Amino acid sequence: MYRIFLVEDDRALALELKKQLEQYGNEARIVSDFRAVTEEFREYEPHLALMDIMLPYQNGYYWTAELRKFTSVPIVFLSSASDGMNLVMAVNMGGDDFIAKPVEPMVLNAKVQAVLRRAYEMNGAAQTLTFHGASLDLNDGSVSCGGGRVELTKNEFRILRTLLENRGKIVSRDALMLRLWNDDCYVEENTLTVNVTRLRKKLETLGMTDVIITKPGSGYIIP
Repeated sequence: MYRIFLVEDDRALALELKKQLEQYGNEARIVSDFRAVTEEFREYEPHLALMDIMLPYQNGYYWTAELRKFTSVPIVFLSSASDGMNLVMAVNMGGDDFIAKPVEPMVLNAKVQAVLRRAYEMNGAAQTLTFHGASLDLNDGSVSCGGGRVELTKNEFRILRTLLENRGKIVSRDALMLRLWNDDCYVEENTLTVNVTRLRKKLETLGMTDVIITKPGSGYIIP
């Protein structure tokens, strides 16, 4: 499930876009303060941003330039002015694609999915999951944060990856145990507790505390 950040000041349109994106299995959040787009982007850590051009305070080109100072996350522009000049400007400012308004649901989904595939699936590109200012490398199973880096064991990696793929949701102990039993090798329930404890300690060495939260009787969650 991909997280998509909506920077659109037409509330009715933003809600409709959110609904459409979630119908195709994504998660979406609408910006709440158009003076703090970068701050909300950093907090949400999305996989893709949908950026309107005409916005309050600063336009979409400005915010795209600001985002490009620290992220390469795909940005798709939205605008009712679908002329060639806006398209060229959007690309030059760091945009990855352009969707004209009024937005057709099938076009929205097709373009969003195409950009996500290019960014996260094709040719092994961008094989990381980001969280709390850190990144999990899906190729070598390491976590990097603030210049530091730790190596994870196979089980620690599986636990962290599962929690991140379900970020914001409680993952039951049973679900995590199933991931640890991937090799048809029986794992005792205590093994899960031990691995979560070790994983937490490794994250703490990177300055990351209270990342994995225990929900008694339910499981674990990374908010």
